[in-house]
Amino acid sequence: MAVNTSDAPKLEKKPVSFSNLLLGAGLNMFEVTTLGQPLEVIKTHMAANRGDNVLTAIKKSWGRGGVFGFYQGLIPWAWIEASTKGAVLLFVSSEAEYHARTFGAGNFTAGITGGVIGGVAQAYATMGFCTCMKTVEITRHKQAASGVKPASTFAVFADIYRREGIAGINKGVNAVAIRQMTNWGSRFGLTRLAEQGVRNVTGKGENERLSAYEKILASTLGGGLSAWNQPIEVIRVEMQSKKEDPNRPKNLTVMKAARYIYSNNGLKGLYRGVTPRIGLGVWQTVCMVGLGDMAKEAVAKLTGEVPTGKH
Repeated sequence: MAVNTSDAPKLEKKPVSFSNLLLGAGLNMFEVTTLGQPLEVIKTHMAANRGDNVLTAIKKSWGRGGVFGFYQGLIPWAWIEASTKGAVLLFVSSEAEYHARTFGAGNFTAGITGGVIGGVAQAYATMGFCTCMKTVEITRHKQAASGVKPASTFAVFADIYRREGIAGINKGVNAVAIRQMTNWGSRFGLTRLAEQGVRNVTGKGENERLSAYEKILASTLGGGLSAWNQPIEVIRVEMQSKKEDPNRPKNLTVMKAARYIYSNNGLKGLYRGVTPRIGLGVWQTVCMVGLGDMAKEAVAKLTGEVPTGKH
């Protein structure tokens, strides 16, 4: 007996959308300029100074310039990173999710596939350079606080490039790649799983639209739960840190950094900064997944272009 497949939804290849790339940049610019950078500063401070708690990190960040202390590295480095990585993530992950679906993957598997490949593309395309520059900016502020007149950000960056070349300005990029791969694989996959749970609770079918609030709820759950990989973030900060530490091994790799942190601070040291990281994960995922879906539909109505993928 022949099986009737005419009712099965047909997968179509989505065209490359320039407006979608601009949308990705805009979403991440919004994310980092609002709550993203303050949470990033607190998280990074705690990962680099593993004896400090959240309140101490907030007080010390405030001491580096009041409100502006929470926006260290925002202009231009975080903006450069945000304007490029957002576009890369939305475009690459949308394409990867589509191809996963052509192989029969469901929502959860396709979501993870899109997030993993999009996260790796982010790391190697833009984030090695940008995270280095943000680290330099934070180091400059700490030197100024200790009474040492710091060199300009560009001068320090140029010095790193002269001494260490491309490898120097991309220090820790493998850790960044692991972080981004697990970050967005978790966020997209867990968000899709949460969306399915929302559909089950509300009785909505697979092809029915979720409301804005339902999308935000699913995104929040996905973003918060994705903080399980905090150890790789602490390792990344240690590899890129400019803080003087005579005990730190030279030429740190991911495994060397992990052993060094564990030997000095134990298992808790690998989870320093997890609280602001959860907040950051929730906010990033709400912006890139929840608001991203709604924004792409709005752009499609304005421009007549069909959104690439459904993130």
